[in-house]
Amino acid sequence: MLEDKNQERTSLADLGEFGLINHLTKHFKMYNSTTLKGVGDDAAVISKSEKEILVTTDLLVEGVHFDLSYMPLKHLGYKAVMVNLSDVYAMNGVAEQITVSIAVSNRFPLEALEELYAGIQLACDTYKVDLIGGDTTSSTKGMLISVTALGSAKKEDIVYRNGANATDLIVVSGDLGAAYLGLQVLEREKQVFQVNPENQPDLDSYTYLIERQLKPEARKDVPELLKEMEVKPTSMIDISDGLSSEIMHICTQSKVGCKIYEDKLPLDPQVISTSEEFNMDSTMIALSGGEDYELLFTVPIADFDKIKGNPNFSIIGHITEENEGMNLVTRANQEMELKAQGWNSFKG
Repeated sequence: MLEDKNQERTSLADLGEFGLINHLTKHFKMYNSTTLKGVGDDAAVISKSEKEILVTTDLLVEGVHFDLSYMPLKHLGYKAVMVNLSDVYAMNGVAEQITVSIAVSNRFPLEALEELYAGIQLACDTYKVDLIGGDTTSSTKGMLISVTALGSAKKEDIVYRNGANATDLIVVSGDLGAAYLGLQVLEREKQVFQVNPENQPDLDSYTYLIERQLKPEARKDVPELLKEMEVKPTSMIDISDGLSSEIMHICTQSKVGCKIYEDKLPLDPQVISTSEEFNMDSTMIALSGGEDYELLFTVPIADFDKIKGNPNFSIIGHITEENEGMNLVTRANQEMELKAQGWNSFKG
């Protein structure tokens, strides 16, 4: 992707660190009144308010979290922001600012970083967040991206992972498993390409899956929807490591158990058909896939009527007492213990 001989290449050494930062950030707009000073001074300046400040950060490493043989740099910039905004929305908050730090090897020219920052800027413009700083440095191998997101919420609106109660309903936004299958399709096509570079992949039947992997969207709309519906979740988390892992985080921190119903898991038709093609179990993919960036939350059973008919949400189970454990109820009405088989960055 980066070896196009016809593409003009500008060495980063020609600009220097501050010249590079100024060049990459000069077109970013400010959207939030809390941002008093963004990029360009020793530190950003954010005004304090009566709200609580939310802070989250993620590090993405080439070869671990992304593969540039099929991840366009513009998509990577966009996704790096989404990963962080999703965490703010999972606290029932509003995202307002981000910082972006990158380390790159000398194989990346300025034009490559312009593509990366075009994706970051698209995310900022779409979600109305302000880029207020960061850092750039060299790397001996590959690319590293660290994004920190700042948001806010009224103290009484913040939702933690530890508030779920027995009999609460378990609800998920959107559908599950598509991002993981998108990755499987891209990995397969990469292997085909390595064997025969002349082979052009036909990805039309996988469009949704690939989009969910390369250009996920954080669910900014969910906190807004819930407020309109006058529903406050008792606990909430975003689905980055797989549904099983996330519901287990909620149960462990809330000291409760759960029952998830297999036949209630929301699956896109492309997930079902591609699971069959790859000879994979769609339920396992929905439980363990990860990177869907949907929101998983619990609500009091009294809110059932408010949630049940909403097309954005699926009720997939309920919270139980802790001694009942964390279980999946299969289509055959058998109970199986849930296991966290999702993403673990420290596994080989």
